[in-house]
Amino acid sequence: MGTSSGSHFNHQPSPSMLPPRQQPRSGGLQTSLSLVSPDACGSPNFLERGSNSDQIRESPSESASSRETWPTADALTGKKMDKEKERENGFAEHSVVRHISSSDKMSLRDLARDRVDVIAERMQHLPDEYLEKFKNELRILLEGLGGSQHREEFLFLQKLVQSRGDLTDKTLIMAHRIQLEILVAIKTGIQAFLHPSVSLSQASLIDIFLYKRCRNIACGSALPAEDCTCEMCSKRIGFCNLCMCVICNKFDFEVNTCRWIGCDLCSHWTHTDCAIRNGQIGMGPSVKHGASSAEMLFHCRACSRTSELLGWVKDVFQHCAPSWERDALLRELDFVRRIFQGSEDNRGRKLFWKCKELIEKLNGGMAEPMACKVILMFFQELEGDPSKSQESEEGSRLIAPQDAFNKIADVVQEAIRKMEMVAEEKMRMVKKARLAVDACDQELKDKTREVAGLQMDRQRKKQQIDELDSIVRLKQAEAEMFELKANEARREAERLQRIALAKTEKSEEDYASRYLKQRLNEAEAEKQFLFEKIKLQESSRASQSSSGMYSKIHDLLKNM
Repeated sequence: MGTSSGSHFNHQPSPSMLPPRQQPRSGGLQTSLSLVSPDACGSPNFLERGSNSDQIRESPSESASSRETWPTADALTGKKMDKEKERENGFAEHSVVRHISSSDKMSLRDLARDRVDVIAERMQHLPDEYLEKFKNELRILLEGLGGSQHREEFLFLQKLVQSRGDLTDKTLIMAHRIQLEILVAIKTGIQAFLHPSVSLSQASLIDIFLYKRCRNIACGSALPAEDCTCEMCSKRIGFCNLCMCVICNKFDFEVNTCRWIGCDLCSHWTHTDCAIRNGQIGMGPSVKHGASSAEMLFHCRACSRTSELLGWVKDVFQHCAPSWERDALLRELDFVRRIFQGSEDNRGRKLFWKCKELIEKLNGGMAEPMACKVILMFFQELEGDPSKSQESEEGSRLIAPQDAFNKIADVVQEAIRKMEMVAEEKMRMVKKARLAVDACDQELKDKTREVAGLQMDRQRKKQQIDELDSIVRLKQAEAEMFELKANEARREAERLQRIALAKTEKSEEDYASRYLKQRLNEAEAEKQFLFEKIKLQESSRASQSSSGMYSKIHDLLKNM
């Protein structure tokens, strides 16, 4: 990241006005930008209290340099709900599609391209499960998990929506609720409008689509801002001076941080990264001491005036540093280091080196409460530097003995106080180390008991394994014995089968011989019977022939 050491600004006098971090804000965006007490920072419902909508607690980050995720700890829950809903809708889609005719089916491209009233009429006849399918498809495109193909598809849809001239308040009032949510999500690129927990009115969605209301759901201010007549608020479409960066025109959910720089005069806000990258931070005449001395200043692009940075950083750390965790403190120190990297005045350079030193110590294991105390004491010490610089410029002056004694006493007291703080920190570290040692001893005892239990379990398992081995060997011996018996039974069965086969063959032969013999006897008897019958027939014919001859002879004799 480039620095702005070469930037020099001329301070312009301004009317007396409290800086934005100390002013009460209207519209409820105090959660996004202004400084609050550490108690408010730690409250889990802080974003909810700062929102204009009682039903809205979260919206996605839109800053190019911020994390584009759901804010706070609700992110995982939101994603799980989305995934479960997608799975449910996936099954519902299959069941619904079977009952929808091909003429009623439509895609995201149809929704982004066709007339509002036509799509609204078609969506009236579609079931809710099928309508949720569109929201899930667009949510997947906005997440960009599909790579360049999803990004290109979303850019195509966004181009379709932005190129249409018929999307006015008169036509959008006829749109279906889900149709309007999808159009707003496509145009803004914010998937929060598709989330089931976000419930905005039809009029609010139309105002957001037409850039009449801030697209930050946590802000929701009317656009353009009525209390500001600057060129950015009046001419930049969709810009909100309460929550958006004047350079990148984006917002995020970072609060009580050096990530945002507020102008003391016009109350516009700028990302620190954007200000550094665009050379809005640099050396200039001191706001308090005039052109005689220089310091690091922030040049506001909205009003073209300058604000001092050292006091702003000090205010942020005094209000918010005690509630920061280690990662947050490291991040804030890095912001301050980058802001004052190009500083040429004595106090700015000291602050730069102190931040760099604390970052190294925190990475080395220094406790964050100790680092917080060190940086706060450093800011207190810096308050005396302007008087020292004035004394060096005016020359050395004589100090009364009593004043010298008082200053020496103050220095000694300050040294004692620092030593007490160090001793207190060391005692805390010793107690913490002792607790850690006790915890390690207890853990060692627990591990010893666990090892003993594991050894007993191992011995018991070994005995069980030995028993199982003996059982396996016994079963193997039984199997071998049964196998031998089975082989013997198989051989005996084969022998018996051979004997039965032989006896069957012999009995068949005996039966055949007895049958043939019986048939032979029957044939002999039949032959004898036929022979006798033939003899009897022959004898009868002989008697008949003799009786006929006798009758003929008798007739002849009679005739004679």
